[in-house]
Amino acid sequence: MDGSSVSAAEGAAAPAGHRGDGPFRLSVIVPMFNEEGSTDAFFDAVIPVAESLTSDFEILCVDDGSKDATAARVEARAADDARIGLIRFSRNFGKEAALTAAFDYCDGDAVVSIDADLQMRPEVIRDMVAKWREGWDVVAATRADRETDSGVRAFLSRRFYHYFNRISDTPIPPETGDFRLMDRGVVMALRQLPERTRFMKGLFAWVGFSTTTIAYDHGERHAGTSSFRLWTLWNFALDGITSFSTFPLRIWSYMGFVTAFLAFLYGSWIVLRTLIFGIDVPGYASLLVFTLFLGGIQLISLGVLGEYIGRLLQETKRRPIYLTRSTVLPRGREDAEDGP
Repeated sequence: MDGSSVSAAEGAAAPAGHRGDGPFRLSVIVPMFNEEGSTDAFFDAVIPVAESLTSDFEILCVDDGSKDATAARVEARAADDARIGLIRFSRNFGKEAALTAAFDYCDGDAVVSIDADLQMRPEVIRDMVAKWREGWDVVAATRADRETDSGVRAFLSRRFYHYFNRISDTPIPPETGDFRLMDRGVVMALRQLPERTRFMKGLFAWVGFSTTTIAYDHGERHAGTSSFRLWTLWNFALDGITSFSTFPLRIWSYMGFVTAFLAFLYGSWIVLRTLIFGIDVPGYASLLVFTLFLGGIQLISLGVLGEYIGRLLQETKRRPIYLTRSTVLPRGREDAEDGP
């Protein structure tokens, strides 16, 4: 199993039933952004894996507005291999939009989402398909370690999963990203979700279905550098929290109640002390500290409100999640009606 291990996700439903060993169509969907250095190596690695599983498969790439020759490399491979397709965005819309587009256009019975940098090992797809045949609707790949990440990034990632699952009504498996296999029914359910601010890890969990996980060793990038910086990941985390929890709003209600209660106690103490000991002139320093403290609390609460209101604004505009520049579907699917 290439060093991977399999376990049922905590609290997951049991598989519906064995799917048998019959033929099936496999869709491998690949969001790409500036991956020209990894494109050929990725195809060379993933095609033999797909061929070992089924004779009927497609590799659907989504170029997310790359600035390099990623699209040209994919087009060149697609010209020689009709099983490869390419969706080109009009600009960079982000990985969540790229995954959404791939779900809109793919037509496999089993759909695997994977990155092109080869950190997600294509060999794990064999284990995913084996679990899918057992009846699991979703087989998610979980990182066995974070040796390839910096200490700060690994720590922040662990903290995010921990706190997200504590405040969200839709917990997500820790250390689990977009590398997963989904049954056709799961993909069709994801297509029904219309939100513009998309946190795919949360959406994968929200639709439910029977889910199991496979632990795998995350590799080094084949070429290039990751476009996900700490600031990008921070904003991504905010999208996830505000999309799947109202706890940040609720906490400021609690903070306001506690502050008002303490202020009432302090005011009562001042009145009582004045009645007993007479009028006393309070210190300027304490007054300034309280004013600055309450002002900071108010600004933070306004910022939290602003995050939610900004996302409401994006939803009410109802702009498309992505726009395509061109689409080349695999193996004679030019007339397919799966896409939007």
